[in-house]
Amino acid sequence: MGQLILVIDDSEFNLKVVKDMLKESFQVECVNSGEAAFEYLRRQIPDLILLDLHMPVMNGFEVIRRLKADSVWKEIPVVMLTADGDRDNEVRCFELGAMDFITKPIISQVMLQRVSRILKLTRLQKFLQFEVEEQTRRAEDRRRQVEQLSEEIMKTLASTIDAKDRYTNGHSLRVAMYSKEIARRCGMSKREQKEIYHMGLLHDIGKIGVPDTIINKRDKLSEEEYEAIRQHPKIGSDILKTIQQIPDIMVGARWHHERFDGTGYPDGLKGLDIPEYARIIGVADAYDAMTSKRSYRDILPQEVVRSELENGKGSQFDPVFAEVMIQMIDDDIRYTMREKDFLPKGI
Repeated sequence: MGQLILVIDDSEFNLKVVKDMLKESFQVECVNSGEAAFEYLRRQIPDLILLDLHMPVMNGFEVIRRLKADSVWKEIPVVMLTADGDRDNEVRCFELGAMDFITKPIISQVMLQRVSRILKLTRLQKFLQFEVEEQTRRAEDRRRQVEQLSEEIMKTLASTIDAKDRYTNGHSLRVAMYSKEIARRCGMSKREQKEIYHMGLLHDIGKIGVPDTIINKRDKLSEEEYEAIRQHPKIGSDILKTIQQIPDIMVGARWHHERFDGTGYPDGLKGLDIPEYARIIGVADAYDAMTSKRSYRDILPQEVVRSELENGKGSQFDPVFAEVMIQMIDDDIRYTMREKDFLPKGI
């Protein structure tokens, strides 16, 4: 079965002429009014419409306007048929979405060439649109795969880092989730929430450069050992700043130990000079440290943790983000946001 052409013309003679011209090459259906055309279109979608401009009741202008306003019909190519040579009418038809104009009396070869050309062009457009959509879909699939792989690598790195300290299993993943939730409650976008989640996963990556004997030491650290611990933000930022595909991924690693009053490390940043993501991760990191078991103490009671955050507002912590964390504590009636009870799955 050939391609289907719908001819709309109030003249039975014109319908017969056009059908005779095209029937050897195409399947042709004819209707004699705009109303009949829309009744037909509800049952069948043609590959092309040949539309007479001057018809009673519903003229060609109204027909094409309705066609292009409907999502089902608007992609059907329309060629206008008319016996007049009014340029204003031609311009108006093109503005309404017509693809071409054929003047009556119709010459058979002109009709066949123009109809064939438009159908070929339409097929090419559809093919190109399909290719663009297919390539876009494939690119999106590849993007998702790369993103998933990147996140799995981040989680593996985080687990490797946490494994250096027998008392911080799952720490980085919990910090990432707490940070993401703070960001969500602060009205940050999905993209921003994901960015801070990734930063949270890798905030302690610099500990890979700190000897295990220091990280796992139960006794009080010497000044030299404590200084080694204080180097992990710099080490982490040096590792992460080389990842050009994820800009600013090093922010959380470098500045999560800065304090709002300027007494933190490694750069002694103060207040809003500390990057926003780092201020959030700093709160989440401190919270998880208090709600996790350490070599020298057990998990702190929830009311003690809440009090520490309250007391630290404006000194250690950004007061806005500390308050959000306190709200999360108040919502956590069963105290599940802590080591062992809180088992994050990621995002």
